[in-house]
Order: sequence, then structure tokens, then C-alpha cells
Amino acid sequence: METTMSDYSTHPTASRISAREFIVLIALLMSVVAISIDALLPALGFIANDIPLAHPNQAQYLISILFLGMAIGQLVCGPLSDATGRKKILYAGIVLILLGSLICFMAQDINTLLLGRFIQGLGVAGPYVSAISIVRDKYTGNEMARIMSLVMLIFILVPAIAPSLGQAVLLVSSWRYIFVLYIVYALIIGVWIFLRLEETLPRDYRIPFSTRGFVDGFKEVISNYTTMCYTLCMGLFFGSFLGYLNSSQQIFQELFNTGQLFTLYFGILALVFGASSLVNARFVQKWGMDYLCNRAVLGIVLSSALFLALQLVIEPNLWAFLVYAAVLFFCFGLVFGNVNAMAMEPMGHVAGIAAAIIGAFSSIMSMTIGTVIGQLYNGTLMPITCGFLILGMMAYGILLLAGGYKDKQALNVPPAEPAASTDDKPALDQQ
Repeated sequence: METTMSDYSTHPTASRISAREFIVLIALLMSVVAISIDALLPALGFIANDIPLAHPNQAQYLISILFLGMAIGQLVCGPLSDATGRKKILYAGIVLILLGSLICFMAQDINTLLLGRFIQGLGVAGPYVSAISIVRDKYTGNEMARIMSLVMLIFILVPAIAPSLGQAVLLVSSWRYIFVLYIVYALIIGVWIFLRLEETLPRDYRIPFSTRGFVDGFKEVISNYTTMCYTLCMGLFFGSFLGYLNSSQQIFQELFNTGQLFTLYFGILALVFGASSLVNARFVQKWGMDYLCNRAVLGIVLSSALFLALQLVIEPNLWAFLVYAAVLFFCFGLVFGNVNAMAMEPMGHVAGIAAAIIGAFSSIMSMTIGTVIGQLYNGTLMPITCGFLILGMMAYGILLLAGGYKDKQALNVPPAEPAASTDDKPALDQQ
């Protein structure tokens, strides 16, 4: 009898770690990106004052460059994780995080800082890409869904807490010690993995890396109209969101003079995003991904148009901005997971490579867009508002095109042939 991956998910050697401990560890692995970005946000102003820069906005590059490293890292880590096993990629990622953090800690100029952050970005791709694969290796079906739901409950809290961790470091030391925080974080999860997590992908199930397979997967992604539409949408959505992330410290601490309360406001908005993700998980089966995405993008466009009109009349205060941002974050929570799932929907036969390519393509696109929006920051909310409005309108147009194409394809599907009698042919084994 042929063995399947689901058979391995109940193998006794894969159960050294308890379910609760496993959930916490996976949540920490998935959170490495959020920690790497959000904990540094409160320090951008200090870095701009301490490191020679041509313009204070250049400190934002420390956020964007991490996304570039992560995008490239995804292309490598995804296929190699399937070829060599999960733990090797985890260890490689942790080593790169340690190296990048050490370079940043010792940096005396912006170029060295950017090099360290790029290496960090390469590193965070390892834990980020491997985490979901590990869950898929160990669990299937309803149990996998239950584990992922519990992981997400922890994961949602991290963006709300991470800026406060960075702020706590700044209260007792310099911004350089935030990179020590990253080193400690990486060491903790590295030791934890070494002591408690067994390799979840047996040798028999590994897929040797093939350049041709990667190229074929790339061609498959870029030639699929539906996948490319939703991938472009991901890049546009996250590009506008990254523009906000890049500018957030300046908006809160310089424009609105919130001081240390920046981390509180940022955390509240992150919780709104997390709550929206939970709402999406509850209603997506009832209303469908397309419906929720379209309504959420309309919410982004309309709220941005109204907020832009408000700025033409008066200068919005902090509370007006928080209301606008809360609407945006709630809408984004409905968009991100769904648009990624819709991009992957036609790619089931090349899921691993497709996920890496889609993630890398949308990350590079969003990094470019977000960097431009961030560099346009001029002490007002106009750049990010225009970014959300214009990119939201573009994304909405692409969503309509993708939806129309899917409807057309559905109409062109030929009627199914009558099923053959089970007496005439043997049943197929389900994989």
C-alpha cells in the first residue's frame, strides 16, 4: 500500500513536542517578520539623528530593504525546504538573522545598516516559509485547521506588542540594542528547535530541487491570467500598506507628537487588523472570497477619498486619522488572506514553487511602491492617503477584471460527462 504524507502526520516520531508547545513555537516562527519590522519602528527617529543621512526619510529604507531580502529568500527557501528538510532551512535562516543583526549592531553608516537588514531579510524568510510547511507535515484536515487557528490567535498579537518591545529597549539603552533583542529572539527559537522539534519532512517525501521545475513553475504562474491579476493586487495592497509602515513613526511621533504613545496607537491598529482577520475567517465560507475582497477594497477607496477631501478643507487631528486608519486596517484584514488564496487557487499542481514566486513577486512590487510612498512623506498625510486611494482604485479595477475572467471561464466549461458505473472501472485511490 502506498504511503501518503497524511500517514506520516500521525507517525509517533513526529510527536516529541506537545501540541501546546508546538503552537507557541510555530507562532514565534511566523512572527519573526513582524518582530523584525515593528520592533524597529520606534527607533527610526533615533537612527536618523545618530547615523549620517542625506534626508531623515532615508531611515525608512531599513524597513523596505528587509522586504527585498525576504522576497529573494522566499524564492530560495521554499524549494530548498522541500528538497533538504525543514530544520536545515530553519537553522540557515537563524544564522542569517544572527549575522545581519550583528552587522547592524556594529554599523556606523547607513550602507552597513542596510547590508545588515538585507541579510536579516534573507534570514527571516527561512522561519516564515517553513512554519506553515511544518504544520502541514504534522497535521491534516480539521486538526490542521484547528492548530492554525490557535497559531493565528497568538500571531495576531505580535504586531501589537512588537513596537512596545522596541520602545522598552529605547527606554533603557540605545537603538543598537534592538538588534541584540533580535539576536536573543533568534537564539531562543534556534535552541528550542534543536531541543524539541524533530524533522517533519522524511527523506522519502523530499522533492529534489530542479532548475527546470522552478522555471516551469515560474512560467505557469506568469502565464495564468487569474493568478497574475491577484498577485498584482497583492503587490498594490501591500505596497500602500508598506508606505504607511515606512512613514508611521514620523506620522505619529513627529506630525502628531505622540512620543512614546506611538507604540500604543500602532498596537491598537494592529489589533483592529487582527480582529478583521478573525471576522474574515468566520464569514468567508458564507460570503466567499471575491465578495469580501471587493467590498473591502471599496471601503479602502471610499474612506481614502473622504479623508483626502477632508484634508483639502482642514488639517485632520490625531483622532480623525485613527478613525480613518482603523477603517483601512479592518478592510486590509479582509483583503490580504483572501487575495493570496485566490492567487494560489489555480496553482494546486505547483503549490510550493508557486507560493514562493507569488510571494517574491508581490513583495518586490510592494517594496518598490512602499519605498516611493514613504520617500514622498512631507510632514502631511497626503502621500499615504493618495497612495491608498490610487492603488486601491487600481486594485479594484484588476479585481473586476479577474472576476469577469473567472465568470467567463466558468461559462465556457463543458458539461461533465456522465460518471461511469463502478462496475465498469476500478475506483481511484485518493492521494
